Amino acid sequence: MGCTFSGLNALYDAVNGGGDVWINDNRFRIVRQLGEGGFAYVFLVKEVMSDSSSASASGLAKKVKDPSHLSDDGTYAMKKVLIQNNEQLQLVREEIRVSSLFSHPHLLPLLDHAIIAVKPTQEGSWNHEAYLLFPVHLDGTLLDNSTAMKAKKEFFSTSDVLQIFRQLCAGLKHMHSLEPPYAHNDVKPGNVLLTRRKGQPPLSILMDFGSARPARKQIHSRSEALQLQEWASEHCSAPFRAPELWDCPSHADIDERTDIWSLGCTLYAIMYGVSPFEYALGESGGSLQLAIVNAQIKWPAGPKPPYPEALHQFVTWMLQPQAAVRPFIDDIIIHVDKLISKFSQ
Repeated sequence: MGCTFSGLNALYDAVNGGGDVWINDNRFRIVRQLGEGGFAYVFLVKEVMSDSSSASASGLAKKVKDPSHLSDDGTYAMKKVLIQNNEQLQLVREEIRVSSLFSHPHLLPLLDHAIIAVKPTQEGSWNHEAYLLFPVHLDGTLLDNSTAMKAKKEFFSTSDVLQIFRQLCAGLKHMHSLEPPYAHNDVKPGNVLLTRRKGQPPLSILMDFGSARPARKQIHSRSEALQLQEWASEHCSAPFRAPELWDCPSHADIDERTDIWSLGCTLYAIMYGVSPFEYALGESGGSLQLAIVNAQIKWPAGPKPPYPEALHQFVTWMLQPQAAVRPFIDDIIIHVDKLISKFSQ
């Protein structure tokens, strides 16, 4: 899917206070803002049908390959990105290109997109805006859910922990199985959408492919190592960033196991609501980088009865500072399936 690039593709009217947005040939009404960060805003939108169209025959229905991604009530999530320079424009185009490579039930699909040129205003200096349309998941992220549960001293059951994690593994396996393999590079609770389901484990979906890149990279010099570290500092969240991205050797083979480290941190966070290394941020003289490169994990008080020791061992297996001995996603899936068999209720 290439980037659509025309001033006619997305027309909007008072986006911050409601109004309508056109993404290519489809019209959406702004319902409310769901979130914001950096130069991006996420809105809940509802498709506006013409009198002659039904949901099944809507313009979006003709465009979306998988009908299961269509909303029953016409609501979607729309990400609006304010683009200030050519570098940001290329990053958004790359996110759109990379998103189109994936098709999996546990990876958030990009349904439609448009990039338009806009005239700079006195308030802002941006010269393009991007509109990206996704299915909506109103239960929020794993981070949102964990924060709310932590405040109530609630925990996921062992069974739910494993099922949420298993779904993430399935999505990541899809990315790691491409040719060439792609790394997500920012696996963390804030990039996992969670949908609560009655009588079933929560549905988890990995999102935000803005940092996803081909996973395998050979480092041949100190300057290349420093370049990778600088890139990682901008694209990979610090508490979930693999040791080799903090302190990269001058000669190294980087591969998709950077994601396995982040996945181990995320499993810990599903259990305890934080990354295994965030404690270092609260310690006098503590260093997040030192805690990570030395894999100094601390286990907090959890639910009663506590999580099985096998889960702690599983996390530790993924959080091996030496990437060469860290497992691949297929190894993780074999192991998590054994744990599900053992601990399923």
